[in-house]
Amino acid sequence: MASTRNKNNRDNYKIEQRNFELVKNYTFYENSSSGKTPNTMLPGLGLNGANIPRDELSYNPVNVESYLFGINSTNLVKPHVYEKPQYKNINTLSISNKPTMIMPDPLVVEKNQRPLRN
Repeated sequence: MASTRNKNNRDNYKIEQRNFELVKNYTFYENSSSGKTPNTMLPGLGLNGANIPRDELSYNPVNVESYLFGINSTNLVKPHVYEKPQYKNINTLSISNKPTMIMPDPLVVEKNQRPLRN
């Protein structure tokens, strides 16, 4: 018996496949706000912390994470060989200059003063 639902139409199938393709393009678009940056920098003065992908921090991120999570640490047949991390050199981006600290030349703290009460 043939199905009478609209979902089994050829046109509806094409529309559904097009929607899947649009969602895939939107999700995996490389230059989106959650995509890959052209040049990765660490946040400096005046910026909040950043979510930096693991591929941007080192040249061998999978081996580093496997070691940190203890994956393959109890393998008695082929023991895990420690691989030294190969860090990438990442520059820092600051949007403001560090303020200079102003201190009086001779800092004198007097002991006979009353505390300031609010």
